[in-house]
Amino acid sequence: MVSRRTSRKASPSPAPNPAYLWSSGGLVPWDEATVHISAIAWSTVSAVFEGIRAYWNEGEEELYIFRLQSHLDRLRDSMKLMRMSSPYSSEELSIAITELLKTNHAREDTYIMPLAYFGGSLPGYRAAYQQPGEILITARPLASNMRGNRGSRGSHCCISSWVRISDNVMPPRAKGIANYQNSRLAETEASINGYDAGIILNTQGKVAEGSYACVFIVRDGVVITPGITSGILESITRDTVIRLFRDVLKVPVVERDVDRTEFYVAQEAFFCGTYMEIEPILSVDRYTTGSGRPGPLTRKLRRLYQDVVRGRDKAYAQWQAPGWHRP
Repeated sequence: MVSRRTSRKASPSPAPNPAYLWSSGGLVPWDEATVHISAIAWSTVSAVFEGIRAYWNEGEEELYIFRLQSHLDRLRDSMKLMRMSSPYSSEELSIAITELLKTNHAREDTYIMPLAYFGGSLPGYRAAYQQPGEILITARPLASNMRGNRGSRGSHCCISSWVRISDNVMPPRAKGIANYQNSRLAETEASINGYDAGIILNTQGKVAEGSYACVFIVRDGVVITPGITSGILESITRDTVIRLFRDVLKVPVVERDVDRTEFYVAQEAFFCGTYMEIEPILSVDRYTTGSGRPGPLTRKLRRLYQDVVRGRDKAYAQWQAPGWHRP
């Protein structure tokens, strides 16, 4: 089997940098935002972040930030686990993000990343007792993976030889930079071996999550996903998917332990996450998933998800924060 990644054309040149980012209380021109080179390593040991998508609605000419408050709540929790306090309230950060999008004239799908870290002379590995952190926010154009040619793709996956970090080692529910080394090792191993992504087992030998996203399978009309105590990030997209299946599509969802071999016999499987959105899984360990194409429930979910995140489905208007609109 040939991975779809190995046949892709070279990636296009990166887009120009935005005009501004937000740092420590205000807007800063992109090229003027600097830290001392000696801070590169230690400042990131305890760093935590959020990935937030904003979606452009062409019909309304409005940029909608999806589940902004949920992301800011999780950022607060991640900072707490790293014993870091925030000098800014969630409301102040929300205003900062909106201001950044407007100043950069964001009129396309955008990826927003607030990053909290211990700055100055305080090494991240020595921080304790809820000491204050610094916060940096960037916002860059990033097209949705579910539009155009991207929307017909899926991933060929393998079960990784790497084991998911456990709550007694490094808290997986914290969205921390250090935690992502676990994901990076699994993703790199999968890529070297000709796959698109890895699926990581936890210390009990059960499925935890994908290398950079949560996982779902479909068996006999039931949607199944590992529980939040399986060593997963408490994913906001995962919560969204569960709600949409139960409330709109009227499909039962079960959160429980998942064996690796359940992926081999599942009718459908998919990843979900803010960056990845909804990505069909086409095979695992060279076992074809269902027909080898995105399944019917996955396709329905993807269509519904696009309507919700772009503000076209007003039933979930409470999940949208306006980021920019035509004057």
